[in-house]
Amino acid sequence: MVRSRKGQPSGAYKTNLPTKVCSSCRRLFSWRKKWERDWSHVKFCSIRCRRSKEVG
Repeated sequence: MVRSRKGQPSGAYKTNLPTKVCSSCRRLFSWRKKWERDWSHVKFCSIRCRRSKEVG
């Protein structure tokens, strides 16, 4: 297992991340660091889903 600089295994806490359902493809996706400030506004799992915007 690869260890990070802090000595913790990388990816060790991914099970504790919040999840949402994509409005386009209905798949579960997990919280990402880049969505930290606007997680409450995130609706789509990817750029592709955001572009298609086929809610249904």
